[in-house]
Amino acid sequence: MVKNCLSIAGSDCSGGAGIQADLKAFSALGTFGMSAVTSVVAENTQRVISIQNVDTAVIADQIDAVFEDVEVAAVKLGMLPSVEIIKLVSEKLRQYQPKFVVCDPVMVATSGDSLSGEGTAAALRDCIFPLADVVTPNMPEASALSGLRVESITDFDAAAEVIMRSGAKALLIKGGHADGAAVDVLYNENGRQEFTAPRVDTKNTHGTGCTLSSAIAACLAKGADTPTAVAQAKEYISGAIANADKLNVGKGHGPTNHFFDYYIIKGII
Repeated sequence: MVKNCLSIAGSDCSGGAGIQADLKAFSALGTFGMSAVTSVVAENTQRVISIQNVDTAVIADQIDAVFEDVEVAAVKLGMLPSVEIIKLVSEKLRQYQPKFVVCDPVMVATSGDSLSGEGTAAALRDCIFPLADVVTPNMPEASALSGLRVESITDFDAAAEVIMRSGAKALLIKGGHADGAAVDVLYNENGRQEFTAPRVDTKNTHGTGCTLSSAIAACLAKGADTPTAVAQAKEYISGAIANADKLNVGKGHGPTNHFFDYYIIKGII
């Protein structure tokens, strides 16, 4: 039976990140995707133009609408742009207690534009991370969450020690901003594990964090344990990035190729 996955995140009208990326990743990995939109973001591959956060009552209604009718196997959290929204989402997670929660603490778009308000890092640590099975910050996000400078993989352990005090079951710090091979490091009760993939020379990396975290959620929903889910998701995002240049979307940081396997089989690329 197909597992159902819910993304609670912001939207990306250009289709490469946010809710749109999550739904594509859920589908590509054989799960059924659903969404609760937290913020409407007018953005493209070059810039963020405007942001309109959704009223918390409407966010609550979306989450209620899904859970009262559908069995949710996993929840992926993306852009939670205000303290008020973070608190609302944490209340709903406690109410419905989904089996798996993967949190991608989205703070900055690939273009460099800010996507979160003041106080969100602390609110995420206090309200969301204790409910999360996996938290997936990139290096700038790990810096914001830990208060430490995270500029290379040698800085990961110290930042992880601080962030893990929040109560998250597992932490995956992503090394995409570092030089050399793409190394992500998973921290959990069993210690530390590195996941390495060759770095792809491409500018088309829009939505990689959204895609990886939703892929982890999909793999957990299908029964993988956390290290296996991370390994499977890492393999998937590596393929999506490697085939990103075969798409022709936008003039800036284009999206990853979520359906690269399907396109290859069908001879589209």
